[in-house]
Amino acid sequence: MIGTLKAEEASQLQLVEREDIDDEEDLFEAIDKLITAGINAGDVKKLQDAGIYTCNGLMMHTKKNLTGIKGLSEAKVDKICEAAEKIVNFGYITGSDALLKRKSVIRITTGSQALDELLGGGIETSAITEAFGEFRSGKTQLAHTLCVSTQLPTNMRGGSGKVAYIDTEGTFRPDRVIPIAERFGMDPGAVLDNIVYARAYTYEHQYNLLLGLAAKMSEEPFRLLIVDSVIALFRVDFTGRGELAERQQKLAQMLSRLTKIAEEFNVAVYMTNQVIADPGGGVFISDPKKPAGGHVLAHAATIRLMFRKGKGEQRVCKVFDAPNLPEAEYVFQITPGGIADAKD
Repeated sequence: MIGTLKAEEASQLQLVEREDIDDEEDLFEAIDKLITAGINAGDVKKLQDAGIYTCNGLMMHTKKNLTGIKGLSEAKVDKICEAAEKIVNFGYITGSDALLKRKSVIRITTGSQALDELLGGGIETSAITEAFGEFRSGKTQLAHTLCVSTQLPTNMRGGSGKVAYIDTEGTFRPDRVIPIAERFGMDPGAVLDNIVYARAYTYEHQYNLLLGLAAKMSEEPFRLLIVDSVIALFRVDFTGRGELAERQQKLAQMLSRLTKIAEEFNVAVYMTNQVIADPGGGVFISDPKKPAGGHVLAHAATIRLMFRKGKGEQRVCKVFDAPNLPEAEYVFQITPGGIADAKD
């Protein structure tokens, strides 16, 4: 657990500016580079209006999607894609290069040493971490703690970056962030200024908010995107089996957008999910529940964490699915200063 910093150390904590992270190689190529490659500035502006601000992001769109942008013909799209391919390498790389690329991944502390160990160092960037569980299981508390720990310097297991928070359930509380910031020895006002917050009311609004993030992330050093919760609005806006196929398709598009944001800007995506009753869970499980969203959501999340209630303020986190983590569980505690190690 990271204790409260000494006063003199706290005074040295400076919240990040863009130039502070420019010593590392730029993770994306700005869309403006297309102009030097011979693409009309007006066409580049049309791409930006559609939420595409990097060449990397452009390469993540199909030509069908790009021709849907007003004013871009098939011939123009072909020319734009050809120019982008020369700027960004989206072909094969060796395993050694992939390993080198993984070194740019940052692991952000959860505030609990035990939970960090469970996650291999913390919540990682360029990946989607999903936390599912019942109400009061600690999912939103972890989100609030990450709002602060992401802003810590990387040498203190932070992310040296800003936070974007999309709230679909109305559970974000800025006053909750203040004692957490104080625990980490940071200025609460400065911490809150580095969180951009939006309340989403429909699944379409939620998707449009994600599109608008590209502009911010291409200009400022963001390291965390929180979506709390990812499924809530889909469960409201689509009802019954008749709309299930459409719901899953729209959910898949939303999750695809989250994956692209995570990889395009080297951002950690932390999303919470609800649970549903599982009547087929078996007779040996006393309280059978499974995460909402079905297989579409299961395949999109890189790391899936299951939260459940423990004794008092204690909560249990179990690695449900991860490509590089063993299945294990740890107990953590919810404190006034956020997520922390459980007391014996």
